[in-house]
Amino acid sequence: MSVDLSQFHQVFFEESYEGLDVMESALLNIDISAIDDETINEIFRAAHSIKGGSGTFGFKEIADFTHVVETLLDLIRSDQFEMKADHVDLFLKSVDCIRTMINQFESGVSCDLEVADELKAAFTVLLDGEGAADGDSNQDGLSSTGEPHDPQSGADGWQIYFKPELDILRTGNDPVRMFRELSELGELSVVAVTDGIPSISDIDPESCYMAWNLTLIGEATEAQIDEVFEWVVDDSELVITPLMPIDGQETNSNEDELTAPTPIEPDEKDEIIDKEVADVKQSETKKLVAKKEVKTESASIRVGTDKIDDLINMVGELVITQSMLEELGKEFTIENLPKLMEGLAQLSMHTRELQENVMRIRMLPISFAFSRFPRLVHDMSKSLNKKVELVLLGEQTELDKTVMERIGDPLVHLVRNSLDHGLELPEQRLAAGKDEMGKITLNAFHQGGNIIIQIIDDGAGLNKERILSKAIENGLVSASDHLSDDQINDLIFLPGFSTAEAVTDISGRGVGMDVVRRNIQELNGSVEVESTEGEGSVFTIRLPLTLAILDGQLISVGEQVYIFPLVSIVESIQTHDQMIHRVSGGCDVLRLRNEYIPIVKLWDVFNIKPKHETVEDGLLVIVEGDNIKIAVLVDDLLGQQQVVIKSIRENYRPVHGVSGATILGNGTVSLILDISGLIKLAGVGRDTYKKINDANDTEAA
Repeated sequence: MSVDLSQFHQVFFEESYEGLDVMESALLNIDISAIDDETINEIFRAAHSIKGGSGTFGFKEIADFTHVVETLLDLIRSDQFEMKADHVDLFLKSVDCIRTMINQFESGVSCDLEVADELKAAFTVLLDGEGAADGDSNQDGLSSTGEPHDPQSGADGWQIYFKPELDILRTGNDPVRMFRELSELGELSVVAVTDGIPSISDIDPESCYMAWNLTLIGEATEAQIDEVFEWVVDDSELVITPLMPIDGQETNSNEDELTAPTPIEPDEKDEIIDKEVADVKQSETKKLVAKKEVKTESASIRVGTDKIDDLINMVGELVITQSMLEELGKEFTIENLPKLMEGLAQLSMHTRELQENVMRIRMLPISFAFSRFPRLVHDMSKSLNKKVELVLLGEQTELDKTVMERIGDPLVHLVRNSLDHGLELPEQRLAAGKDEMGKITLNAFHQGGNIIIQIIDDGAGLNKERILSKAIENGLVSASDHLSDDQINDLIFLPGFSTAEAVTDISGRGVGMDVVRRNIQELNGSVEVESTEGEGSVFTIRLPLTLAILDGQLISVGEQVYIFPLVSIVESIQTHDQMIHRVSGGCDVLRLRNEYIPIVKLWDVFNIKPKHETVEDGLLVIVEGDNIKIAVLVDDLLGQQQVVIKSIRENYRPVHGVSGATILGNGTVSLILDISGLIKLAGVGRDTYKKINDANDTEAA
């Protein structure tokens, strides 16, 4: 009787990813001057397990490649081969290669062996003793360190097909801005594919229906192009393929003519790659697919047995309570009312504990998100010629799995920003009286019902004068504006803002920080920055522990009940005439402790009939979003409670100003309000908020 081994594939994939993480972590922490035998053994065991598992399940390509890696590791641990710094980088590349191969098998994509073959050649050179001593092998396909050249490092041009999802504009990403960035990398031609545009009556002005064929001529690398599209690659159809030189011409000639593929006609949109270069481009397409698949969410989660035991115990308590209530219901008399009330209280308590235990199952230590940064810092510090120490604190702080998976990209961007813009070069740090080794600290901790993540660097800090002058130059603020330090720091989160003198592979394109803030706000979180020039910066991210449950404040307007996220509420007040002012344009504002706050009438925004139409008769709830405060006029406050969030987008369609819905205890549906969306819906932008305060400051003066 044969056994279907495919049922065990997912377990193999997950265990292999864990083994690769072990290898990568050990390689990054290895001290070449004093190599620890246990560290080498740890790396060897992980590679050996992956080789054995891949051979068992029929993944021959992975087994063959890992065997070569394992062979060199075995020589190192038996002192038959001297390991050097260049070899660490080669092993790290092999970890990346194995991870990509595993991901391709997991995704059902045929395995691309181009990179694996190049790395195999490099390992073979070392195993044969050529270049093992001095690493000066110059064999075809290898660098002077015995490592393979990147075949895409200097392509003469690229053909790019880009089809974004409909909601790309709503997420703060602008295709025109991306094309402008691409044009800085070389000569760019753009051909629009417009067959997806509906009739004018069906057009949503906030949706993007177009696709584009782009031809980029120049020496840009694929990594530079990936940088431009990094925030949209998961939600778009993106194919990046190299252009081919005309047959018969030398590939290293400076006068090579390039054959640019004929722009794709609308009826050919599904056939992205020209047939004449399909074979050459096939491997590149596979690499792109693998790269996108790596970012997909894991379908499984490992849970400690202690959490399962707690869950079973709570179910047992519920069964006991249910049996007691069932007995009371059979022969209920008024004398049994106290017992009934006691039973219902127990049922409520056990249900709440069961809910908390179930939520704990989805909680994972944030070390899962932090684990990618040692490698990131290692690679980037080398490319930037900077010396960097990475410190990870609070790694056991737990966070909901869904939140953790979605916070990864914003964290990466902030760390890259600290590495590139924050930390100085070693000679600059020494000249400033600092240690030449810069420090980046990632810290996570709980505060109230939220998790706080801080990205701290001891670099040069934000240059406020430069930020302000750049903002004035770009027309984001006027020269007459008087901004506080916090307001100046906040300018870096505006769309398109950048102080970089030159565009690099890492940053300087004027995109990213606004998307970072938007992505964090979509998680009902916030991000702030504090900086001291010459000492460093602290980026603080505040997130809810879970996206499934929300602590909310119930409010009523007319016959409707809405919910404000408790984290967005500053305070609630009853007003009097002296606190209300009117400014030009007919807007009512609340003067509260020398700050002027626009008043938004919720009944007017949602077009419903309230019980109280005047500010004096209702209540004002002060809420904050996007660093803007508004005072929302409501009829009454009903109480606070935890609510289970249901998606409006998935069950109906996106609704501006509403982040979700919940079902209340009486069975009615209540909308959960999105404060940032409500501010935009009410027409209160940053400029309006500032003008109100400036006008009233002038009046007071």
